[in-house]
Amino acid sequence: MALLSKEQISAADDRKWEDVEVPEWGGTVRVLGMSGTDRNAYQSSLVVLGTNGSVQRMNMTDQLAKLCAKCLVGEDFERLFTDKEIAALGRKNGAVLERVGQVAQRLSGLRKEDVEAKAGNSGAPLSGASTTD
Repeated sequence: MALLSKEQISAADDRKWEDVEVPEWGGTVRVLGMSGTDRNAYQSSLVVLGTNGSVQRMNMTDQLAKLCAKCLVGEDFERLFTDKEIAALGRKNGAVLERVGQVAQRLSGLRKEDVEAKAGNSGAPLSGASTTD
């Protein structure tokens, strides 16, 4: 298989999405897997660092709503909820947020089994020469 160029990588449509029925809300929602930037921001929002830079505690406040807000999009694939609207989304039915959140986790590679699978692959030896820029 040929190596990809920067242009090919940039042009690739690699984000997955899924429409999910939510009868409690009266219809269907679109869940889009997070970009790398969104995923990092989401994960960072769950950690509270101490003054020395080490993890002090986890911040689980509105964790499901944060996840859903990053992944719920309209037909145009633009987010439906801004970060400022997370608390309002968090007041919705927790079981519904959990169901939507499970799809968001799967599409974003955040499930425990996704992380473990990646960790299992990380031990594979590299082939060929390695260079740095």
